[in-house]
Amino acid sequence: MTSSTPASSTSIRPFTVAIPDSEVADLKQRLARTRWPDPETVPDWSQGVRVENARSLVDYWGREYDWRRFERELNRLPQFLTEIDGLDIHFIHVRSKHPGAMPLILTHGWPGSIVEFMKLIGPLTDPVAFGGAAEDSFDVVVPSLPGFGFSQKPTDAGWTASRIARAWAELMNRLGYEKWAAQGGDWGAVVTSELGAIRPEGLLGIHLNTQYAFPAEIPDALSPQERYAVDTLGLYTGYLGGSNHLQGTKPETIGFALADSPAGQAAWIYEKFQSKTDNRGLAEDALSIDDMLDAISLYWFTNSAASSARIYWENRSATMAGPKLALPVAVTVFPRDIPRLPRSWIEDTYTDLIHYGEAEKGGHFAALEQPEILISEIRTGLRSLRSRA
Repeated sequence: MTSSTPASSTSIRPFTVAIPDSEVADLKQRLARTRWPDPETVPDWSQGVRVENARSLVDYWGREYDWRRFERELNRLPQFLTEIDGLDIHFIHVRSKHPGAMPLILTHGWPGSIVEFMKLIGPLTDPVAFGGAAEDSFDVVVPSLPGFGFSQKPTDAGWTASRIARAWAELMNRLGYEKWAAQGGDWGAVVTSELGAIRPEGLLGIHLNTQYAFPAEIPDALSPQERYAVDTLGLYTGYLGGSNHLQGTKPETIGFALADSPAGQAAWIYEKFQSKTDNRGLAEDALSIDDMLDAISLYWFTNSAASSARIYWENRSATMAGPKLALPVAVTVFPRDIPRLPRSWIEDTYTDLIHYGEAEKGGHFAALEQPEILISEIRTGLRSLRSRA
């Protein structure tokens, strides 16, 4: 992992991914020496990752997966580092060749990364090449959250979602953008919502594929759609909430557990992909094995299990209510997202709702699962902002 020039306080330095051969070899050796737990005692995923499925994933990772293929894909994109608020922030920045392109910052969540936006960058920056219209073009900025991927890891506490949002506003200003938009899902939607709350100069509006729009107090009388939202929130915080709870309370313990075990890192993320994608029982129904292992490998090679988990600890007082926003907001609801919010609560929270879309398929990881749908929704949702730029 290299930066071409020494840093100054506001410099933007080119960045190239270059994982040493010794680290790739070490990964394969560790995978070959995996000590497996006893199999689960149930015929489903109710106890967590099934050993049979994890073995298959890890075997492919060690024998067939090609990290260098993904590294080349990354390095074909312009990547940079810049220091903001004491941390080097890594980001991809692709300018459109089309005049009048709207600047757009895309923010990932956990266990997301820049990986989830790789299939969006081309169609967003050059829509004509992908069957779209030039007037829907974007300049795309894709940063890695602090402690994630190739961004620097904080060495002190305080990197909350609002602090990250302020850093993103500085990043867009540093890139010379006077008018811009933002998009995110999962923690990326939390950061994007915080951008909407602080509303930095130049922010035209946002698009969210995860909505934090629960009422501060759940009413006694609920419509069927509102009841479903409450039920899926209970599923999210209860049965499916094990990793969230552990990362929100003991992120360093998670780091110890995963920093020495690539199979453990794989299982930790694989289970999340299985439980929150629109699938028929396996994550592989919704995501390619290579896409999953690109994400898992990025966490492994950057040793970021603990530093990424701390986003839950830093924001442990956050709720699914989120801030009420008055700036233009576009949303897309994916049918298998958990929790899935009703339109009534979304309209109450986002008072200038410029677009409401319901996708036909897809779950929580929309950019990875259904990139074409999300691309279309971003184009449609943010189109009205172009007249305000």
